[in-house]
Amino acid sequence: MIMNNDIEVLIIDDDHDVLDSYQQLLEISGFKVKAITDPTQATSLLHKNWPGVVVTDMYMPGLNGMDLLEFIKNLDPELPVIMITGHGDIPMAVDAVRRGALDFLQKPLQPAELLALLEKHLPARKAVIEQREAIGQSTCEILLGESPLIVKVREKVTQIALTSKDVLIEGERGTGRHTVARLLHQHSQMHKGPFVAIQGGNITCTPDLQRAMISARSGSISLSEPQDMPLETQQWLCRFLLEQERQNKKEVRVLAITGTNPEALVEQETLLPELFYFLSQIRFQLPPLRQRVSDIAPLFKYFLKQSCQKLHKPVPAIDKAYINTLNRHEWSGNVLELKNVAELYAIGIVKLAGQDRTKPLEHMSSPLDELVDSYEKQVIEDALYLFAGRINDVSNYLQVPRKKLYLRMKKHNLDKAEYKAKS
Repeated sequence: MIMNNDIEVLIIDDDHDVLDSYQQLLEISGFKVKAITDPTQATSLLHKNWPGVVVTDMYMPGLNGMDLLEFIKNLDPELPVIMITGHGDIPMAVDAVRRGALDFLQKPLQPAELLALLEKHLPARKAVIEQREAIGQSTCEILLGESPLIVKVREKVTQIALTSKDVLIEGERGTGRHTVARLLHQHSQMHKGPFVAIQGGNITCTPDLQRAMISARSGSISLSEPQDMPLETQQWLCRFLLEQERQNKKEVRVLAITGTNPEALVEQETLLPELFYFLSQIRFQLPPLRQRVSDIAPLFKYFLKQSCQKLHKPVPAIDKAYINTLNRHEWSGNVLELKNVAELYAIGIVKLAGQDRTKPLEHMSSPLDELVDSYEKQVIEDALYLFAGRINDVSNYLQVPRKKLYLRMKKHNLDKAEYKAKS
């Protein structure tokens, strides 16, 4: 029995005799074939990374060829489809090609034509699947986590990396927008070309952008906050992108990076509507870390291990209560903030996530005794958070007797009950 992923050609025709002749021809030619008369069965046989070619008749009961083509293109825009049509249906066949079919053949089918198309498209399809698998492995090593949201992000990187279309990468700071831009370049058809990263705010005039585009020729340009460029520079970029589109020649792929609501920038008239149109051919939205709670602990442990390896020191134990504290935090700085917290933990600083307790020296105008008291309170409070208010553990961690610890907690109005882990 041939498994779905072993099928090289799925051929669909409601005429049993015609279907049998197609199948016999292809099997004699060495192809692994699945032949079906019911086009609705194709919906359960095909999947996004199916490695074969679909050959289908145009007119069939239940699901005609055009409807099947639409289903396949929604499933995977790059899945190859060859349409078979009658003599009088050339306009419809041309329309099918416009909608994503790779090619069409007229009845009566010429065996040599069909075999030539399969020998052309099947190796290309298999190469695409191999590239996707390589990209998938790479993204798993860089975009860490197993939450449904990050899995979708990795799938989208795999899906669009091989295209040459411009991309609008949206998200909060620290969500990995620049990492995604670099991944899209590294796995694109233009990966041998340069990767140039620029900030829109540093582009003060059109010649600045023109020089950057020349530097990025045959490669990609990562353009952060394009709305910060002068409007006349945005207009020049629109003309540049339009010319590329007209000539069907991609000199530079633009990977634009914005916040979570680029439409608002258009409404505020800081981002030209036409530039938004060009840049948003593909929109890529990155989720904030607070929506990926199940990824927080694995990410923290990964960054902690990474930091400890650099410092040539053993990985310290992580109390469950501290993980709970991390999970409850809002993470306004997203993955970047979590990485910083893990790096501090590696050197022995238990930093309360999101609470920056450091102060520049020029602002420290309080008397020394007050500063010492403030620091003592900070250290005790951090330890209480770390051990969820368990006094024995806090006492051992701070190397201070329980009685003395209670006295200092009373001094600073600290109640252990406030630090108990919440279920």
